[in-house]
Amino acid sequence: MKSIFFFIFLFCLLGLNAQKIRLKVEDQKDTTVFLIKYFGSKLFYADTAQMKNGEVIFDGTKQKPGIIGLFLPGQRYFEFVYNNEEVQLETKGPDFMANMVIKKSEENKVFIPYVKFISSKKGEIAKLNEQRAKLTPEDAQFKSLVKQIEALNKEVDTYQSLLIANNPDRLVSKIVKMSMEVVVPEPPKDANGQILDSSFSYKYYFSHYWDNVDLTTDALVNNPIFANKLEFYFGKQMMIQHWDTIIKYAFQFCDALNPKSKMYEYSVGWIASTYGKSEIMGMDKVYYYMLKRYFCTKDASGKSPAFWVAEDKFEDLCENLDNKMNTVMGFKPPNLIMRDTSDTKWLDFYSLTSEYTILYFWDPECGHCKKVTPKIQTLYSEKWKARNIEVFAIGKGVGKDFEAWKKYINESKLTFINVAVTNSIYEIAKTTPEKLVQLYPGEKGKPTTLQSLNYQQTYDIYSTPKVFVLDKDKKIIAKNLSVSQLEDLLDKLQDQAAAPKLFPPDPEEDEHMQKD
Repeated sequence: MKSIFFFIFLFCLLGLNAQKIRLKVEDQKDTTVFLIKYFGSKLFYADTAQMKNGEVIFDGTKQKPGIIGLFLPGQRYFEFVYNNEEVQLETKGPDFMANMVIKKSEENKVFIPYVKFISSKKGEIAKLNEQRAKLTPEDAQFKSLVKQIEALNKEVDTYQSLLIANNPDRLVSKIVKMSMEVVVPEPPKDANGQILDSSFSYKYYFSHYWDNVDLTTDALVNNPIFANKLEFYFGKQMMIQHWDTIIKYAFQFCDALNPKSKMYEYSVGWIASTYGKSEIMGMDKVYYYMLKRYFCTKDASGKSPAFWVAEDKFEDLCENLDNKMNTVMGFKPPNLIMRDTSDTKWLDFYSLTSEYTILYFWDPECGHCKKVTPKIQTLYSEKWKARNIEVFAIGKGVGKDFEAWKKYINESKLTFINVAVTNSIYEIAKTTPEKLVQLYPGEKGKPTTLQSLNYQQTYDIYSTPKVFVLDKDKKIIAKNLSVSQLEDLLDKLQDQAAAPKLFPPDPEEDEHMQKD
């Protein structure tokens, strides 16, 4: 019985030791050091320990497989592979990787020599490229340098292929394979040797882009290579930067991942965050569609697919999302039916037959509106009205704002369409809204809609001025533009690009409109 307990104890002890991370750095003073880890391209602190006599031990059971590193004082660090095994490495500065000795770790017996080899070859290629840059293609030495560079690249490819073939089950092999480019075959040719499809290479590369990446291995997220590949895939060199194109491939890519994986968490999070912060007009559509599909919905268990997001964050993420999705590019936003300054006549923009319609949300008390509104009037009277471009302006008309709104319109001689939820309509809506809006589908005789009365929520208007440009079908084709951008866009849309510009760019105005 004693022997059984002894072996159980020994087994547990060996199991614990099997995942220790033991690192030694010669001539390093006693100090606090950090284990660092990647999640995508960003580095995070993973653990803290005291280094004594140049040695430090971390508990590997706390770490996820991937590329991790030791961070030392002075912003110095070196990286290695961790994959649920004991790691024992020794090195010294200043070049930690060149001086690395692997005492234990099957992964790093492959990874460290690979890093050294790649670094060496990159240095050789860089020197040759530097020499080649000083020459012209006609120089005799130029061709010789090209051949040398090609030979070195082939040497790298051979090394990588052998590494993968000889270590098929190692994490390092998957990391190396992920870093390799897909080999594109020669395009098909006809009987005369002419290429049948000039875009064959691009289409092949795009459709096979992820062939070298094991998307079922979460550890591959924990290094910058995957992040760089994801960024390149959705970048302008690979993909048309149109919101609908990006949405199509974002859904296609994310839906194919394990929804409980870190690969899924990183990819969904990165795409949503990237396009949520984008300053390119219209890319908010990607963000809202990602939120709708992966954050603000429920799976079979009643939970959001975004398992990594704290419950108290969903309210902010998903607030008014359906209305925000009504104001994205290519969408026909809800009609607005409101009264003009007479407070008797109902107007709506769906009824307009203009080639283009500008929805302009403004407030006469708003500082930026006071700068923008007169410019809109000038463009309308001198350019747009004659070219069948209408402005449908929605102002503030509740309470004391009603008289201020009318006064500003009269004094500024605004001739484009001006409407508002007037104070009288607002008072009716508070007490007997059924007089204004349908209680059930198809009910007749109601002058407006709930979306019109709640236009600020319907159009997500939290600040003014706010601009939407609609085509003849009343679909959104642009938004959040400054006056100069509006003028330029509409001139181009109507083949009037050479027309004199009434308003030059205003950097302050441009920045304000883009923020909104």
